[in-house]
Amino acid sequence: MKRLVNISFLLNGDFLNLKDIVDKVQNGLTRIMKSEELDKLVAEIAASMTTKHPDYNILAGRLAVSNLHKKTKDKFSEVIKDLHNYTNPHYFPPSLTTSHLPLISTSLYEIVLSNSDRIDSQIDHSNDFNFTYFGFKTMEKSYLLRLNERVVERPQMMFMRVALAIHGGDLEGAFESYRMLSDGYFIHASPTLFNAGTPRANLCSCYLQPVIEDSVHGIFSTLKRCALISRGASGLGLAVHDVRAAGSYIHGIHGKSNGLVPMLRLFNDTARFISQGGNKRPAAFSIYLEPWHSDIINFLNLHKNSGVEEQRARDLFYGLWIPDLFMERVERNEEWTLFSPDVCPGLSKVWGDQFRELYEHYERSNVGRVRMAARKLWEEICTAQVETGMPYMMYKDACNRKSNQQHLGTIVTSNPCAEIIQYCAPEEVATCNVASVALNKFVSPDGTSFNFTELGKVVGILLKNLDKIIDVNHYPLKEAQLGARRHRALALGVQGLADVFQMMKMPFGSKESKKLNKEIFESIYFYALQTSCELAKKFGPHPSFHGSPASRGILQMDMWGLQQSEDRHNWSALKLDIIKHGLRNSQLIGLMPTSSTSQILGNCECFEPYTNNLFARRVYSGEYQVINAHLVKDLIRLGVWDERMRMLLMANNGSVQKIKKIPQNLKAIYRTVWEISQRDVIDMAADRSPYVDQSQSMNLFLQEPTYEKLCSMHFYAWKKGLKTGSYYLRMRPAANAIQFTVDKTKLSKNDNDDDDDDDGDVNHDDDDYVNDDDDYANDDDDYANDDDDYANDDDDYANDDDDDVGDGDIVTMT
Repeated sequence: MKRLVNISFLLNGDFLNLKDIVDKVQNGLTRIMKSEELDKLVAEIAASMTTKHPDYNILAGRLAVSNLHKKTKDKFSEVIKDLHNYTNPHYFPPSLTTSHLPLISTSLYEIVLSNSDRIDSQIDHSNDFNFTYFGFKTMEKSYLLRLNERVVERPQMMFMRVALAIHGGDLEGAFESYRMLSDGYFIHASPTLFNAGTPRANLCSCYLQPVIEDSVHGIFSTLKRCALISRGASGLGLAVHDVRAAGSYIHGIHGKSNGLVPMLRLFNDTARFISQGGNKRPAAFSIYLEPWHSDIINFLNLHKNSGVEEQRARDLFYGLWIPDLFMERVERNEEWTLFSPDVCPGLSKVWGDQFRELYEHYERSNVGRVRMAARKLWEEICTAQVETGMPYMMYKDACNRKSNQQHLGTIVTSNPCAEIIQYCAPEEVATCNVASVALNKFVSPDGTSFNFTELGKVVGILLKNLDKIIDVNHYPLKEAQLGARRHRALALGVQGLADVFQMMKMPFGSKESKKLNKEIFESIYFYALQTSCELAKKFGPHPSFHGSPASRGILQMDMWGLQQSEDRHNWSALKLDIIKHGLRNSQLIGLMPTSSTSQILGNCECFEPYTNNLFARRVYSGEYQVINAHLVKDLIRLGVWDERMRMLLMANNGSVQKIKKIPQNLKAIYRTVWEISQRDVIDMAADRSPYVDQSQSMNLFLQEPTYEKLCSMHFYAWKKGLKTGSYYLRMRPAANAIQFTVDKTKLSKNDNDDDDDDDGDVNHDDDDYVNDDDDYANDDDDYANDDDDYANDDDDYANDDDDDVGDGDIVTMT
């Protein structure tokens, strides 16, 4: 009990029942239990009580951190010395009795050795006690370095390791980055956290490339590249548009090709074999294909659970690289022709009017394999999405038309998270370093203002970090180093946008939230450009700057046709500065999912709404209970948070919409993504897009997906001009789990607004905030049911009352 009291400082004593924890621990005690096992038991019991109050999650985290501190050394320099001097006698043959196999690079070791006292004094180990149990266990499982399977690194040591690895001998820069990491202002991506400071450290998150050549040599050379890239914990985007289709003639052996499916099964098996970062997470290969390829139907079936096993490759991720011409033909209910690229070369190399002319030329030449109704193929796409959540929907013309790399050639692929949009070629592999800013850190304590000045400062520091990674990174391929240093592309992302809205009492999709959404991303883009221009003044522009749109003063919002207001930022002066001095980086902003790093910092992922207010989350490090801390704080302020309210929240599957004691203004603020119109999700993505020069991993969410709803959302996103029309299609389970832990005796029928409906679904009364009358999927003249006007009516395509959102790895907690 004394220990629990000591570590429960600054936690809410009115809702933490430490005696209850002690009683449960006593019930779980065995006759012989080591202190480490006891600490683990107490932490797990505290974590299991998280739904009573979020501070239990923090208390459990402190217990777990305290246990780690007892087992690890206090000084960072000593841990680095142990990691560097580690000897593994099992690595070499018995004839060599010992072998020096450092786990830390010699360069980092020498920096620490020369400045040990100064570096050790900068580390604030008390900040480790700010992590939730969920966040700490995520780090412990995959991120903290180990010796002989035993964790020897603390979270603050990991942050210092990352900062020193990026900045090298620039200790002041390293200490500044460490403080930002330690205080949770930003966080680098998983490969950087995994590998920073280690020998041959690959810190890049994403690599993009096409198949080198449509030949045995080209395909297997590409496969080798994929394996080498994935070994360093990076994701890979692969374009397969130019691989000949099944049945195509092979001149060298006078035979016929087996097409994409057998080839992709090779890549699938490689992804299973090569684990990222030493089995820290599964490999991630995303495969992109244009819809004119005659293997398209087989491609769409590759991830399905049904069908012939030899025709499936379920460990890959699939995306479509869709030209506008296809969407137009679906819209007009016209025919679509499928080709094999060996007979009709060049279609992947052009976009816009050039693609249209070449495609129609091949159609007139009668060299197509199959002619079919465009809507028939569209139905296959929608069916695959309903069954698997994929393919990702990427719009080829938007990706190229709105790219600062359009002068280099046609962009042909994206990454496994569908937010990196870069040029690549057989001789030049695209790379990208990513990190995310925690937006919630810039909300004032009273929730009334957002600190844009501080945001600019943090964006500048983080962008300089990402730029330095380009130079210190170890590249698995010389082609990747060429692409990285020629274009110096970055992807600065965000997390915690939904936290910002809830802290500032703005319903997601409200007028106020839409305004703030634009202001935040305008500021991030401005400060990123400003910093990159400052770096160009010092080090020179990136080698491919001249000829780019930015070299002519054309920035992302200009490509979107937006007349940018200068009320907040002096864009005119910045453009002149860029034309004169250049940019250090060809691309700057890309909004990635941030799932693991958001778990570490305890924020809502990227720019998405909350999936639920109460749920269990299953991830690689385990399953954890989560409750919306903002909601609990507001319910405590209202004086209604008690055991009865907790049971009500559980009985309603995390939704507050039908609970009578909760006022309407809070119901609006705490709508889950299941209860938010997808039109608002798409509109807000479109509103921030003029400030995102790569793209954004935008999920779409449906509880009950139908062909009509999918059509509506996809066409609305396409017409909005988005580059990524959808990342995953997320779907909620059709049935809720049995609620064993809900104490029915504490509930009353009068607790809910709708007495006859106790399934926890959203209340769709006519005056409900969630219910829109202009449901995009139920319009009488819905384009999907109209042979004459498939997608051209003026009604909103994506305003869906029933749009319910779920994350594939999230289930409602019971």
